[in-house]
Amino acid sequence: MFLYVNKENLKKGWKKRVIKVLTPALLLTALGLGTSFLTGEIVSKVANVSMPVSVSGNWGLSFQNEGSAPVGNATKEELMEYNAYYIGDENEKVIYLTFDAGYENGNTAEILDTLKKHEVPACFFLVGNYIEKSPDLVKRMVAEGHTVGNHTMHHPDMSALGTEEAFKEEIGALETLYKEVTGEDMVKVYRPPQGKYSESNLMMAEELGYKTIFWSLAYVDWYESDQPDPDEAINTLTSRIHPGAIVLLHSTSSTNASILDELLVKWKNMGYTFGSVSEL
Repeated sequence: MFLYVNKENLKKGWKKRVIKVLTPALLLTALGLGTSFLTGEIVSKVANVSMPVSVSGNWGLSFQNEGSAPVGNATKEELMEYNAYYIGDENEKVIYLTFDAGYENGNTAEILDTLKKHEVPACFFLVGNYIEKSPDLVKRMVAEGHTVGNHTMHHPDMSALGTEEAFKEEIGALETLYKEVTGEDMVKVYRPPQGKYSESNLMMAEELGYKTIFWSLAYVDWYESDQPDPDEAINTLTSRIHPGAIVLLHSTSSTNASILDELLVKWKNMGYTFGSVSEL
């Protein structure tokens, strides 16, 4: 059974247009990397492709110039109609640091140590498996002032769920588990697994009181057996940083754990401060 959404009930402002943008699925498939998140590094290797923007699919970015905000496959204003964000204030040198965590790989404690050292807040988007198997780390995130965001219970393609009830179950089950572990209500920020979304998803999340958080900077850091070179990673993350950036990293990455101390120093030396996505 599929959820029927009357187009008359969809919010205004999502106009089809053609811009230079690649979805992660198309881009990474073209490079033989499978489907996951888009990076500025990969974008530079692929010719410009024009394609129609749709109200569903994978979140995608096209980087124009170093130090400038990328173009997304929906505008900042369109997303804000649904209390969704991929970037903050582009006039303020603030970074919103986020980590996605589908499982614990032995690097989160070091990441938390570094964040504590530099007094930098972060948001950890967690799935059910992580909370179930690493409750002490989850409690530490909360105790040290970080936000734990909703990355769903089972990490499905949320745009493919057939009913509103199924969507609510994925979100609500994680809320319940989080409260059982921490004793606190979950902060209502949500990141769609793999960046897959639909306009109706954005509406459902908003109706549940959630902000949907995409990203404006990420890189290929999720392959456990093929971690990025630390120097190249730092270069990518410093050259592509921009005011209002929502940065997506994976806490499973050993490279991220090893470079985070130097990276935070470099970003601070570039004049950046750090904010929480819950404040967007």
